[in-house]
Amino acid sequence: MRIVKLAFVSLFAIALVSCKKEKPEKSSTNASKDSVKVAETHQEYYGLYTGDFIGTENVYSEESQEYYDDVQTKHITLKINRISNDSVYGQSITNGTQRPFRGIFNSTAKSFILDEPGDDKTDGRFEVKLKNDSLVGNWMAFKKTAVKIPNKKLKLIKKDFVYNPNFMLDENSELIDWSNSKDFIEKYTDNEGKTETYTLSKNRVASDGVFTLNASKQKITEKDVKNLRKLDLEIIKNSVFARHGYSFKKETYRNFFESTDWYIPVSNNVDSELTPLEKENIVVLNRFIQYAEDKYDSFGR
Repeated sequence: MRIVKLAFVSLFAIALVSCKKEKPEKSSTNASKDSVKVAETHQEYYGLYTGDFIGTENVYSEESQEYYDDVQTKHITLKINRISNDSVYGQSITNGTQRPFRGIFNSTAKSFILDEPGDDKTDGRFEVKLKNDSLVGNWMAFKKTAVKIPNKKLKLIKKDFVYNPNFMLDENSELIDWSNSKDFIEKYTDNEGKTETYTLSKNRVASDGVFTLNASKQKITEKDVKNLRKLDLEIIKNSVFARHGYSFKKETYRNFFESTDWYIPVSNNVDSELTPLEKENIVVLNRFIQYAEDKYDSFGR
């Protein structure tokens, strides 16, 4: 009986081995397909192209009762990540919004056609051409009636993003928040003692304190910030994010940092890039921003 059991086990083992041998192996054709990696090409064109995003809106003036062309200039960055078989992949970054795009590259004409997904009303197509280290061309909205300016021009320069804790606003910068005007009731008394009231629109204004404090390099103390204006504190805080390439949604901050020659928006979240010192300073600045007051003044523009 023992001999029969041993014979049965031996036959079962042989059957298993034969089954394994008879199992078809992966063909060399399939193996080669799986191992093929699509080659990347034109890597010299990879990188960040940043600059002006220009559109013209036809606006009606109540004062002159005429239409006029209002030229609006914004900042945009196109990031080309990969080119494979003339297919292009990357992102557009503007106004705090990052949108993926894909398209085609014509190596003969050195031109790109790049399409954003199309599931957002602000999506569109970029048709741009390389000129040395620049990209020039146009953007056209997919949904032309959904946006104020459906056609815009682009003139972008290729730049390398660099984090530098020394970056500051230029000392000739205009320290006015043009995006948040506020109406004030003013009184005027003439020579005869007659008093009239009128409404005057004023804007927040920062002080020169924004040129002396750097929250990326020095530890910010209560003594440093207790007498600063609210806008001062906001600029000092957001300079930290600007140095890391944060793409601001708020027009106020975009206007300040886009006036520099170093600011390049590359991401809508840079929290993981902040240094321990920067994180500590932001906590301090946030505490004082809550209670700080603004100074308003009137300006013509």
